[in-house]
Amino acid sequence: MNQIPPLDLTRQFKEIGEEMTEAVSKILASGAYIGGPAVQNFEQQFASYIGSSACIACNSGTDALFLALRALRIGAGDEVITTPFTFIATTEVVSAVGATPVFVDIDPQTFNLDLSQVEAAITPRTKAIIPVHLFGQPIEMTRLMAIAEAHQLVVIEDCAQSTGACWREKRVGNIGHIGCFSFYPTKNLGACGDGGAVTTNDATIAALIRSLREHGGSPTNRYYHEEIGVNSRLDAVQAAILTIKLRYLDTWNAQRGMVADRYDQMLKHIPTIALPQAPVGGQSVWNQYTIRLTEATTHVYQPGQLESPYRDRVRSQLQAQGVSSMVYYPLPLHLQPVYQHLGYQLGQLPVSERVSQEVLSLPMFPELTPEQQEHVVSALKDSL
Repeated sequence: MNQIPPLDLTRQFKEIGEEMTEAVSKILASGAYIGGPAVQNFEQQFASYIGSSACIACNSGTDALFLALRALRIGAGDEVITTPFTFIATTEVVSAVGATPVFVDIDPQTFNLDLSQVEAAITPRTKAIIPVHLFGQPIEMTRLMAIAEAHQLVVIEDCAQSTGACWREKRVGNIGHIGCFSFYPTKNLGACGDGGAVTTNDATIAALIRSLREHGGSPTNRYYHEEIGVNSRLDAVQAAILTIKLRYLDTWNAQRGMVADRYDQMLKHIPTIALPQAPVGGQSVWNQYTIRLTEATTHVYQPGQLESPYRDRVRSQLQAQGVSSMVYYPLPLHLQPVYQHLGYQLGQLPVSERVSQEVLSLPMFPELTPEQQEHVVSALKDSL
């Protein structure tokens, strides 16, 4: 069998490539490459899909988070509670606006924030919480919003990996005060380049983000600037591609769910593997299917590195049998060199540290066939 990749975008292109090519050709012929009808149309359709009153497209998921923090006036002296088990984009934007990330440990089954620990991390300086719906798994938003309301905090949902996921029949990105999305090519709704979006039901916030993404310019006079902004626009080519892909997203997410169900059935009886679990009331979109190799945890630590020789061996043997896998994430953010000044110590967030040594993401994409999955699982069993 040919090498099975973690993600195969070529199969998606074979399915809708003609539509994409036609749409891109129309944009190129129009001469309207930045902004314009294509971007406005995508914003309207994406807002409708998420259920929000406004969508502001931007250059990336990172910029979406940055713009959200700027619009909320979060900056120096403020604290933002979030997870250490995510990509650094979630927290580098907090640092970029001058605020301080405060890390709370995670739940080992869902990989999301452990909500039982959030309130203990709240201080008078806390202004916001950024939950990450990691790997497509929605966090328990009802409980989180109750905590935020009790302490008058803003919730910025990091939906980079979870476009289309639901919590109690409501799509993520339309439950908190602001939703932030990434359209990086590996996401469930991926562009053919970078892209992102902010969703909100607050008209004032939406207007401010629209201004900030275009250098802080006035909506009526682009050369009149009320504050310092950035250049973070989604180009028309990407907007046209995303508009086409949005029509297929629910089908692709449902196919990902079937792939996840097949993995569950084939792996559930292996005692040294812990399977991912969506919280009751949540509907995952399975951006990743991430297992835990529970025999992988070690106590070997060097500054800036947690080692996992058992997992490394399993990955190597999988690769030798034609199966590619990924590790998200090998070093929690609180132990990253860039955050050493915050004073977190090894052992302070034990679940994140243990999980970082155990996680292994198996191939996951809508077109993954049952035969390919059988090969993945057979190779995995041989490698344990």
